[in-house]
Amino acid sequence: MLAARARGHEITVADPLDFHIVVSKGRPSLFLADSPAPEVDMVIPRIGASITSYGLAVVRQFDMMGVPVLNTAIAIARSRDKLRAMQLLTKRHVDVPTTVCARTPDAVPVALGLIGTPAIVKLQQGTQGIGTMIAETPQAVSSLLETLWAMGQDIILQEYIAESRGRDLRAIVVGKRVIASMRRQAKSGEFRSNLHRGGLGVRVDLDPRYAQAAITAASVMGLEVAGVDMLESKSGPKILEINSSPGLEGIERTSGIDVAGAIIRHAERVLLRRTTKRRARDEALEHERGSRRMGDRPSRVRLQKRASVKRAANRT
Repeated sequence: MLAARARGHEITVADPLDFHIVVSKGRPSLFLADSPAPEVDMVIPRIGASITSYGLAVVRQFDMMGVPVLNTAIAIARSRDKLRAMQLLTKRHVDVPTTVCARTPDAVPVALGLIGTPAIVKLQQGTQGIGTMIAETPQAVSSLLETLWAMGQDIILQEYIAESRGRDLRAIVVGKRVIASMRRQAKSGEFRSNLHRGGLGVRVDLDPRYAQAAITAASVMGLEVAGVDMLESKSGPKILEINSSPGLEGIERTSGIDVAGAIIRHAERVLLRRTTKRRARDEALEHERGSRRMGDRPSRVRLQKRASVKRAANRT
C-alpha cells in the first residue's frame, strides 16, 4: 500500500470476504459491502490460505469483468494445491523432492519404500509451515496418516533432504526476475525454516541454477509474483513450495530490497502492455472498418457509371 502511494497511485485495500459476487447474463459485477465495487485499473491479489476458495472466486470475477489481475485465479489455485504444483513442475523437468500421494494404510509401506524415513507429511493445502510435519519412523508415519485421514484431510508424503539440515532458500520472483533472496535456517529443535516459525533469515546471492529454477517454477504456475522455496541438495535445487502471496516484511528486512516497490513497478508495466495492446487492437479494427468503407465506394461509382451509360444508350 505504501509502495503504491509512493508512486502516486490511489489504492484500495479490501478483504475478499467483504465482496459480494453478482452473476447475471452477460453482466458480471461485484459489490463491496452495500455499494458497487469501485472502478480500478488493476487488482493485486493477496489471498489468505484460509479463504482460498472464496478469494479465488472474487479474483475470477474481476477477471471476467475485464479488470487485469496480477496473479490470476488459475495460477493461484495451482500453487495452493501442493500435489498439483509438484505434478506441473515435474512435467517441465523441474526437480522436486520425491513426493507420494497415498490414501489407504496399505499404500504406506510402498510409499516409505520410495522416500524412506524420516518422512515429511504435508497437508495438500497449507502455508507458512502450517500442516507440515516430520515423522521419524514408519510407525509414526502410519499413526499420523491414520489421524489425518480420519479428519478427512488430503495429505502427501515427501522425502526428507538430510543435507538441507533445516534450511532452505526463499526467492521472490517478479515478472520473470528474481528480485530478492535469502537463506532461512530453522531455530533449534525445529525442522521448518519459515520466519513465522522463528526461523532466521540471511541475505544470499543465488547461484544462477537456483535463480533459474525459481523463475521456471513461477512461470510453470503462471504467477507474475511468487515466493519460491527451494532446498539445497547434492544434485542441485529442489523446489519445495511456491507461494502466490509471499510475505514481504521478512525478506525486505533481510535483503534490504524494496520488494513491494518492485511489485508495483511490475504491475505498472503489465498494465501499460495491456493498454498498448488494446489500443493497437482498436486501431487495427478501426483501420479495417475504414478500409472496408473505402473499398465500397469504387463499387458504387462503377455501378453509377454503368447505369448512366445504359441510360445514354437507351436514349440513343
